[in-house]
Amino acid sequence: QVQLVESGGGSVQTGGSLRLTCAHSSRDNYNNYCMAWFRQAPGEEREGVARISAGGGAITDYADSVKGRFTISRDDNENTLYLQMNSLKPEDTATYYCAARYVGTCSFDPADLPYWGRGTQVTVSS
Repeated sequence: QVQLVESGGGSVQTGGSLRLTCAHSSRDNYNNYCMAWFRQAPGEEREGVARISAGGGAITDYADSVKGRFTISRDDNENTLYLQMNSLKPEDTATYYCAARYVGTCSFDPADLPYWGRGTQVTVSS
C-alpha cells in the first residue's frame, strides 16, 4: 500500500510562512502519480488546495483562495512533494493532507484520490 507522510506543519502568525513536505513510500513509477494537497478545517469539508501533474510536465493548479501565496512542487528524485505557504492567513488554519493517484490527473474531489497521508496541522494566528 502506498503511504504518504506529511511534515512541516506548525503554528505561525498572520503573514508567516511554512513549507509542508510529503514523503511518498513507493519509488516505483513515482513520477506516474499525480499529487495534491488538501486541507480540512473543523466542521468543514475537505477542500483541494493545490495539485501537480504526474510526469515531468509539472503542471500545477491552485484553489483561488491560495493563488499567489502557495506553491506546490515535486522532487521525483526524492519522491517528495512540497507545499510552500507564504503570506499565511487565519483562514488557512486547517489540517493539511497529502494525496495521490496513480496515472491520470488529480482533481480537487477527495473521492478521486485513493492515497492519503495522516495530515499535518497548520494554525495561523492573528
